[in-house]
Amino acid sequence: MHDPVRVGVLISGRGTNMQALAEHRKRDPARSYTIALVGSNVPEARGLVVARRLGLKTWSHSHKGLERAEFDRLIEQALIAHRVEIVALAGYMRLLSSEFVERWRGRILNIHPSLLPLHKGTDTHRRALLAGDLVSGCTVHVVTPELDDGPTVAQAEVRIQARDTPETLEQRVLAEEHRLYPAALEAYCLAVRLGAVDVAPLPIGGAQIG
Repeated sequence: MHDPVRVGVLISGRGTNMQALAEHRKRDPARSYTIALVGSNVPEARGLVVARRLGLKTWSHSHKGLERAEFDRLIEQALIAHRVEIVALAGYMRLLSSEFVERWRGRILNIHPSLLPLHKGTDTHRRALLAGDLVSGCTVHVVTPELDDGPTVAQAEVRIQARDTPETLEQRVLAEEHRLYPAALEAYCLAVRLGAVDVAPLPIGGAQIG
């Protein structure tokens, strides 16, 4: 039996995907991951309140006035202090520096509200409707320096209905995100433990894989 992978979840807002990850783990303590830290670049983020109510450790610091790489070093210090091995972005609305992504290569996952490679970036639901797409959905992928361009871990489709608005489509896709992300994270963390995926060595002071 392998020890669970220690995950750091980064959020910027409500933290609904973070909550889904936490509740998935709580339902079965034998999951392949545990949430070691919830961090945010928005100290007043609602998701931090939710995390604390769930008994999770939290960290926050405003990114305002800081260079991207400088702020990411603060995040990294917090991740290392909590022995985080995998980072899960869950509504984290700030681009990570290429230096940070490279140091954590293969160790950062994100969930994006479209069927990548379609509709990278923001405003995905409106763009899907304007494009006349028949289906939308969400994608869990490995983060690389290129925006929304890393290898796909898992996807889930949501059929677009004739009367959909960006808001109604968003709600149905979000429901799928809450189902998909925990399962994808669990499978990925197990693969990491088994040495089945290529990941960078942990930064100095991090936990040891094995």
